[in-house]
Amino acid sequence: MKIRVYIDTSIVGGFFDEEFEAETQSLFKQLEDGKITFVVSDLLLRELKSAPENVCALLERYPAECFEAVVTTQDAVELANAYIAEKVIGQTSFDDCLHIAIATLNKVDILASWNFKHIVNISRIRGYNSVNMKMGYATLEIRNPKDLVEYEND
Repeated sequence: MKIRVYIDTSIVGGFFDEEFEAETQSLFKQLEDGKITFVVSDLLLRELKSAPENVCALLERYPAECFEAVVTTQDAVELANAYIAEKVIGQTSFDDCLHIAIATLNKVDILASWNFKHIVNISRIRGYNSVNMKMGYATLEIRNPKDLVEYEND
């Protein structure tokens, strides 16, 4: 069974960033090899509109069957607001909360991000998952692509 990986904008941008390109390109290789499916939200697509042209065009290199499209719902907005109300993160990071909420509600296997300040850090992850459990949702696995690199068997 393919792993469903929700990606945020930092993953798409990371493909072209010297610091993150090796692991990000490895993640995209797994996509090419049919090992994973990228779960792509309308929020990601909206955010990419203001990105550099090469970042905007990256996802277009891959066939549509590599992706699962998901959309922002009222439930996602309410869950994102709950993260803020519980002080997991501040109001200025609403879109980051929305990524977490969309991934949670769509029951992805993993959310991948390079955003260490607002998403991929232990205190935030615990906070998001605490709110998820309080509201009756499953916990969300949040990782950076370094944790998703496949290694050869030795």
